[in-house]
Amino acid sequence: MSKLDEKVGQYLGDLKSKIGEENPDVDLLRKIASSLGPSIYNRDAETVSSSSEDELNTVKKNFIEKKLGVEEESKANEALNQVLEKYGKSNRNKYRVVVYYLLTKHFNKESLFK
Repeated sequence: MSKLDEKVGQYLGDLKSKIGEENPDVDLLRKIASSLGPSIYNRDAETVSSSSEDELNTVKKNFIEKKLGVEEESKANEALNQVLEKYGKSNRNKYRVVVYYLLTKHFNKESLFK
Protein backbone atom coordinates (compact mmCIF):
# COMPACT_ATOMS: atom_id res chain seq x y z
CA MET A 1 0.00 0.00 0.00
CA SER A 2 1.37 3.41 -0.96
CA LYS A 3 1.62 6.36 1.40
CA LEU A 4 -1.11 8.10 -0.60
CA ASP A 5 -3.39 5.07 -0.13
CA GLU A 6 -2.77 5.20 3.62
CA LYS A 7 -3.66 8.90 3.74
CA VAL A 8 -6.79 8.41 1.64
CA GLY A 9 -7.77 5.64 4.07
CA GLN A 10 -7.43 8.08 6.98
CA TYR A 11 -9.56 10.65 5.18
CA LEU A 12 -12.20 8.04 4.34
CA GLY A 13 -12.30 7.10 8.01
CA ASP A 14 -12.97 10.71 8.98
CA LEU A 15 -15.67 11.11 6.35
CA LYS A 16 -17.44 8.02 7.59
CA SER A 17 -17.00 8.40 11.35
CA LYS A 18 -17.01 12.18 11.89
CA ILE A 19 -19.13 13.38 8.98
CA GLY A 20 -21.38 10.35 8.64
CA GLU A 21 -20.95 10.07 4.88
CA GLU A 22 -21.81 6.48 3.98
CA ASN A 23 -20.44 6.33 0.43
CA PRO A 24 -17.77 8.97 -0.08
CA ASP A 25 -16.39 9.56 -3.57
CA VAL A 26 -13.00 7.85 -3.15
CA ASP A 27 -11.81 8.96 -6.59
CA LEU A 28 -12.52 12.63 -5.81
CA LEU A 29 -10.88 12.30 -2.40
CA ARG A 30 -7.76 10.76 -3.96
CA LYS A 31 -7.55 13.49 -6.62
CA ILE A 32 -7.84 16.27 -4.03
CA ALA A 33 -5.16 14.58 -1.91
CA SER A 34 -2.89 14.24 -4.97
CA SER A 35 -3.42 17.89 -5.90
CA LEU A 36 -2.04 18.96 -2.50
CA GLY A 37 1.22 17.14 -3.14
CA PRO A 38 3.66 16.51 -0.31
CA SER A 39 1.87 18.87 2.10
CA ILE A 40 -0.45 16.01 3.13
CA TYR A 41 2.56 14.28 4.71
CA ASN A 42 3.40 17.31 6.87
CA ARG A 43 1.54 17.10 10.17
CA ASP A 44 1.04 20.87 10.38
CA ALA A 45 0.07 21.44 6.74
CA GLU A 46 -2.32 18.49 6.48
CA THR A 47 -4.78 19.96 8.98
CA VAL A 48 -6.92 23.10 9.07
CA SER A 49 -7.02 25.07 12.30
CA SER A 50 -10.57 26.37 12.54
CA SER A 51 -9.60 28.66 15.43
CA SER A 52 -7.10 30.60 13.30
CA GLU A 53 -8.52 33.46 11.22
CA ASP A 54 -5.36 33.47 9.10
CA GLU A 55 -5.79 29.78 8.33
CA LEU A 56 -9.45 30.21 7.38
CA ASN A 57 -8.59 33.18 5.15
CA THR A 58 -5.96 31.03 3.44
CA VAL A 59 -8.54 28.31 2.76
CA LYS A 60 -10.97 30.90 1.37
CA LYS A 61 -8.39 32.65 -0.80
CA ASN A 62 -6.31 29.72 -2.04
CA PHE A 63 -8.95 27.04 -2.38
CA ILE A 64 -12.47 28.45 -2.50
CA GLU A 65 -11.58 31.49 -4.60
CA LYS A 66 -8.60 30.36 -6.69
CA LYS A 67 -9.34 26.65 -7.17
CA LEU A 68 -13.13 26.52 -7.02
CA GLY A 69 -13.68 29.95 -8.59
CA VAL A 70 -16.15 31.17 -5.94
CA GLU A 71 -15.41 34.86 -5.48
CA GLU A 72 -18.42 35.99 -3.45
CA GLU A 73 -17.11 36.28 0.09
CA SER A 74 -20.45 35.69 1.80
CA LYS A 75 -20.89 32.38 -0.05
CA ALA A 76 -17.33 31.36 0.82
CA ASN A 77 -17.83 32.21 4.50
CA GLU A 78 -21.16 30.42 4.68
CA ALA A 79 -19.81 27.29 3.00
CA LEU A 80 -16.70 27.18 5.16
CA ASN A 81 -18.75 27.61 8.34
CA GLN A 82 -21.13 24.83 7.28
CA VAL A 83 -18.25 22.48 6.50
CA LEU A 84 -16.48 23.19 9.80
CA GLU A 85 -19.76 22.75 11.69
CA LYS A 86 -20.37 19.44 9.91
CA TYR A 87 -16.81 18.29 10.69
CA GLY A 88 -17.27 19.28 14.32
CA LYS A 89 -15.83 22.49 15.72
CA SER A 90 -14.54 20.63 18.77
CA ASN A 91 -12.66 18.15 16.56
CA ARG A 92 -9.05 19.34 16.73
CA ASN A 93 -7.74 17.49 13.69
CA LYS A 94 -9.63 18.61 10.64
CA TYR A 95 -7.82 17.17 7.65
CA ARG A 96 -7.34 19.71 4.87
CA VAL A 97 -8.22 17.10 2.23
CA VAL A 98 -11.55 16.34 3.95
CA VAL A 99 -12.37 20.06 4.30
CA TYR A 100 -11.54 20.63 0.61
CA TYR A 101 -13.57 17.55 -0.36
CA LEU A 102 -16.61 18.86 1.53
CA LEU A 103 -16.21 22.33 0.03
CA THR A 104 -15.89 20.86 -3.46
CA LYS A 105 -19.09 18.86 -2.92
CA HIS A 106 -20.86 21.89 -1.40
CA PHE A 107 -20.22 24.00 -4.50
CA ASN A 108 -20.77 21.06 -6.92
CA LYS A 109 -17.30 21.58 -8.41
CA GLU A 110 -16.33 17.92 -8.65
CA SER A 111 -15.68 18.36 -12.38
CA LEU A 112 -12.57 20.42 -11.56
CA PHE A 113 -10.89 17.23 -10.32
CA LYS A 114 -11.96 14.87 -13.12
